[in-house]
Amino acid sequence: MNILITAGPTREPIDPVRFLTNRSSGKMGYAIAHGLIHAGHNVLLISGPTELDVPDYVDFVQVETAAEMHAAVSHHLGKMDIAIFVAAVADYTPAVVETHKIKKTGDRLTLELVRTPDILGSARSALGFQGTLVGFAAETENLEANAREKLTKKGCDLVIANDVSHTDIGFDSDHNEVLLVYPDHTDSLPSAPKTELGATLADLILDLHRAKTSD
Repeated sequence: MNILITAGPTREPIDPVRFLTNRSSGKMGYAIAHGLIHAGHNVLLISGPTELDVPDYVDFVQVETAAEMHAAVSHHLGKMDIAIFVAAVADYTPAVVETHKIKKTGDRLTLELVRTPDILGSARSALGFQGTLVGFAAETENLEANAREKLTKKGCDLVIANDVSHTDIGFDSDHNEVLLVYPDHTDSLPSAPKTELGATLADLILDLHRAKTSD
């Protein structure tokens, strides 16, 4: 099967030396890519900036901004059987990127931000993707409720949610603990190394796709 995965953060430039970003390391998305490659599938990994080694045998596309990730997904999604959106994509980007470094001129600086493209939200409606669609939800409260809202609004077959308010799991950590939110039920996976969890999630997503396509 052909499988697309997004991973890592995005960086939204403010000026030539500064940008807006988040604490995503990319480890979870890369671990799922490893699991799917090990299972014998064709994997396209579209990644924001990370310090990770590119997994062997993946097709790799490096991007930086949310707009670049959206363009890459739009270009490749139509060829995919499964799409897994793990990346922590910026919701907003500066309205203006300054040509030169912004100098200190006062006690406050105001930035105007505008919405970035909704990559997961565009998969079904704008891009017409009919395959198995998996989203991720990094939350700090109301984990299941927020994940289920995302599942419904964006037409996902599964949303994998984790609580990033805990410092021992999620962003920057080698471990994660996730909630699996399906249209008709919710499951959970206990805390485990992301390398192990990636393989488990790869198997679960493949099983989900087989069940969907056999109906």
